[in-house]
Amino acid sequence: MNHETAPVRAVLADDERLMRDQLRLRLSQVWPELEIAAEARNGLEAVELVQQHRPDVVFLDIRMPGLTGVEAAREILQMDMGDEEWLPEIVFITAYDEYAVQAFEQGAVDYVLKPAAAERLAKTVQRVQQRLAARTTPAGEDAVHSSPPLQALLHQLGAQLRGQAAPHLEFLQAGSGQTVQLIPVHEVLFFVSDEKYTRVQTANAEALIRKPIKELVSELNPQQFWQIHRSTIVNVQAVASVTRDERGRQIVSLRDHPEKLEVSRSFTGLFKGM
Repeated sequence: MNHETAPVRAVLADDERLMRDQLRLRLSQVWPELEIAAEARNGLEAVELVQQHRPDVVFLDIRMPGLTGVEAAREILQMDMGDEEWLPEIVFITAYDEYAVQAFEQGAVDYVLKPAAAERLAKTVQRVQQRLAARTTPAGEDAVHSSPPLQALLHQLGAQLRGQAAPHLEFLQAGSGQTVQLIPVHEVLFFVSDEKYTRVQTANAEALIRKPIKELVSELNPQQFWQIHRSTIVNVQAVASVTRDERGRQIVSLRDHPEKLEVSRSFTGLFKGM
């Protein structure tokens, strides 16, 4: 989308109507050009409205019924919209400093503290506008929503909301007939999913599991496993090189397996500088 000619559109999600009203009012003051496409009362509605309207920015209350803001963000970033270049900017709304500070320090998303103060919101808007503008430049295209800290942040915030540590998946169970195979996660080179199954590939074997990519992303150690495509997660330690093909797409070569993995445009910033 060309943000110089088309209006920037947003979806607001908060289960408190007064908070939505206040945020809408404050946004009209600090970002009058912003078009509010829809408002959601919970996380489930937020996901549905984002899929329907495809906004540029999504404001998500961290604590909402149905789905939390963190869970809704995961769903939104996993959406299959038939256009890999579309991903919205995420801004969390929270009354809890401990979540907000962590989100801000990670730099992968922004946040607004309740109640939304005009001065603080103006700074958030400025950063979001800068990120949206950067998408129109070649350098910016490689940085859109593609840093591992975003996956790590959502995992950590989700664990904080549940009031527990963020455990990472250590073993996978893959069934074959009457046999159950136990696969240590650290041995997995990559995961590739289709509509029904996810293929688990190690250096010596492959197996099929029913756990989808969007669930695996939230359970794997985000420092070791990076999502490089809507249907692919790769073990960073297994990456030998990253090159570009004749179409300009990044292609991942592995150390212990001949298969090549394509990086979708939305995740190309992962390997910036490699």
